[in-house]
Amino acid sequence: MTVLVENIQDKIEINEHIHSIIERAVELCLESEAFDLPSETSIVLMDDHAIQDINREQRNVNKPTDVLSFPMLHMHNGKALENGFDTDPDTNLILLGDIVISMETAARQAEEYGHSFERELAFLTTHGMLHLLGYDHESGEEEVMFQRQEAVLARMGLDRRK
Repeated sequence: MTVLVENIQDKIEINEHIHSIIERAVELCLESEAFDLPSETSIVLMDDHAIQDINREQRNVNKPTDVLSFPMLHMHNGKALENGFDTDPDTNLILLGDIVISMETAARQAEEYGHSFERELAFLTTHGMLHLLGYDHESGEEEVMFQRQEAVLARMGLDRRK
């Protein structure tokens, strides 16, 4: 499992602790789905302005959001819907997709919800990963996705009170 984290914002300081939260959330999502093939996930940390541009271009919604996911595999609830995977030609890793997270929105939501920034970042990373793995909250399967998210956060010691 390779997690590529790129920081293109300057609102929130990004340190090893932030990287470890992101990497652990990705690891636990893959583990919970028994996805043990060598894979790569790209996560870009950005500000509200940058994510608003992407949200407008990709979803025709002209406002910032917290997280967007761009899967490269066709999956449904953690199971591949087709044989064969796109792989990086240099590393031969399966390309799961890209996740973009607004660090500004993450900080704001953590304060609004009364929990830690770490929990919010882990939640958004987990939410994005589950989308890459074929889960959806707009197709009547919201409860399944919610349970998966909460299970990962609990394993990280980041339940709703933290």
